[in-house]
Amino acid sequence: MIFNDYRATLIWTAVIIATVIFQWLVASGSKAGQKGAIPGKAPEELSHQNFVFRAWRTHQNSLENLSPMLGTVVLAIFAGVDPRWTASLTAVFAVARLAHMVLYYVIATNKNPSPRSYFFMVGFTANVVLLAMVIVKLF
Repeated sequence: MIFNDYRATLIWTAVIIATVIFQWLVASGSKAGQKGAIPGKAPEELSHQNFVFRAWRTHQNSLENLSPMLGTVVLAIFAGVDPRWTASLTAVFAVARLAHMVLYYVIATNKNPSPRSYFFMVGFTANVVLLAMVIVKLF
């Protein structure tokens, strides 16, 4: 069965999705604790010095990265990209997103690039490499 070959990829994909759900809980919970919070509205204080803003941006950034990576993983499985490479690159993405999240939560800086930026790029690169492998496999 194809999913046995990609079991590790599926596990890492579940980690990615669980991370985004956790971020949603942190962002929603921290915002809900604010006086006059309105669901669905961006935090009032738009500054990295504010944890509610950082939690919101962490979640938003993960959502922005989730679709391309999930699409790439699905394509990699259907295209038959080597399961070890698919799992490894998905794991790199998952770990990079976790590191990005932790750094965004604990470091309040407007500096660019910030330490979290490096982990964003590691995850982005893992996605691009896996997508390149899909393209090579398909053509």
